[in-house]
Amino acid sequence: MVKDIRYKTFSHFLVQKRIEAGLTQSELAIKIKKPQSFVSKYESFERRLDVIEFIDICIAMNTSSYLLLKEFEQHV
Repeated sequence: MVKDIRYKTFSHFLVQKRIEAGLTQSELAIKIKKPQSFVSKYESFERRLDVIEFIDICIAMNTSSYLLLKEFEQHV
């Protein structure tokens, strides 16, 4: 379980970006070659992402990991 509020904020941010990219959890999971439960778990704070997983998610959403982090920094 994730206790750090910053991670929860980041997870909510990633959910928003996934929705803006027009992807369901299942569609994103297919693109990153993971089960849908993988997406569900990081979106519901049950697990954390590592850097490589984050980059894969950004690529699947057709966005730059750098730009996404830069945008997130402006919100915290």
